[in-house]
Amino acid sequence: MRESCALFGVYAPGEDVARIAFFGLYALQHRGQESSGIATADGCQIDLFTKMGLVAQVFDERTLARLKGDIAIGHNRYSTTGTSRANNAQPIVVEDSSRRIALAHNGNIVNSKQLRSQLEQQGYRFNTTTDSEIIAYLILSSTKNTWVERIRQAMKKLIGAYSLVILTEDTVYGVRDPLGVRPLCLGKLNGGWVVASESCALDHIGAKFIRELAPNEILSINKEGMSSYKGKRPDKQGLCIFEYIYFARPDSIISGRRIYSAREDMGIRLAQEHPVDADLVIGVPDSATAAAIGYSQESGIPFTEGLLKNRYVGRTFIQPHQRIRELGVQLKFNPMPERLKDKKIVLVDDSIVRGTTTPRVINLLRKAGAKEIHMRICAPPIKYPCFLGVDMASSWELIAAHKNIPEIAEFIGADTLGYLSVDGLIQSVALPRELFCLACFTGEYPVPVQLDMDKLALEKAKR
Repeated sequence: MRESCALFGVYAPGEDVARIAFFGLYALQHRGQESSGIATADGCQIDLFTKMGLVAQVFDERTLARLKGDIAIGHNRYSTTGTSRANNAQPIVVEDSSRRIALAHNGNIVNSKQLRSQLEQQGYRFNTTTDSEIIAYLILSSTKNTWVERIRQAMKKLIGAYSLVILTEDTVYGVRDPLGVRPLCLGKLNGGWVVASESCALDHIGAKFIRELAPNEILSINKEGMSSYKGKRPDKQGLCIFEYIYFARPDSIISGRRIYSAREDMGIRLAQEHPVDADLVIGVPDSATAAAIGYSQESGIPFTEGLLKNRYVGRTFIQPHQRIRELGVQLKFNPMPERLKDKKIVLVDDSIVRGTTTPRVINLLRKAGAKEIHMRICAPPIKYPCFLGVDMASSWELIAAHKNIPEIAEFIGADTLGYLSVDGLIQSVALPRELFCLACFTGEYPVPVQLDMDKLALEKAKR
């Protein structure tokens, strides 16, 4: 499963906003590793720099020095609509004869193909294959008088998930969709303001966490101060439950709940729902470490680090030699045989999506001498694809969509397999069930979707 994108926005007069945005994006690198970009504005013009790669690969002192102004927005990308290529990097800048904006987006627009067709009929020409450009042109094409009104008018046409940061020459806007699918929070920085996908980014730049944006809220930040424009909330919300299972950093807080604590409680519930006689508990690092510790605490089975992770594998554009590539998962994980030999192991992981990586991890542990391997998963079986900003495979690729649990256990090579129940997951997060989108487990989507939707539909249409 791939991460969703990272958003960052800052208004800080007299500060080096490009550098602040750099460190904010650096703290949010886990949400996207394909490209990064920053746009700044000085009251008269918008400057932009984007490039493929990690934040530290994209920016240097020279590029940051070129980005002038008192306000900035930034983006780390993992592609959920449109392929991974340079012209799809964000923020994107769009303009007409009198107006210019920069926009960065986290999420996925379900009706993007129809909206793009309508905009093309109005004469707009697209330079990317992302739904983010569609959102930007929807805002730019509005006939309303103010930017807040233009954004609100565009929101009424959008179906799907979108958290946004938007930049004009003198204002930064933060936007969260009516369902609240993706997180976005507000912080105070000296005399300025910050919006970010996760609270951990505020911590890294010394900003004080104020609150999360409400679903259907627009924030406007400029020299006049910070203003909030809240729309009507729907009866049901759709915060992605995978923010707690996998996406968010463990030290972040979402909806008042520390991610680490939620993951620890997932492990506790797993131990209650799927106990087993074993010698050691290990977690697949890093997202399952807290859950493994929780399982250990509840079961009384000792926790140990049996797998070490190379955190930089897969985050480079240098392709490995064929001989190295064939090692597969060994590039990412390395077991410690002296801890594992002749031991019965509880192996905790966050999820099983396609079921392609898990058998390799289990095989590594077998080769390291593990006697038994009992797989425990923090997420319920994923049976349905996501259309709201997570690239987690199509229906036919999801292993739980066509195999039952004993069949999956046999396929991955585990002695036993236990998934956390939906009820157990909700209890672990300790927030109301109606707050979340659980569609990948239940098939009940918060917005209408077509099960044959394709994240590359815009790409194919352009061809």
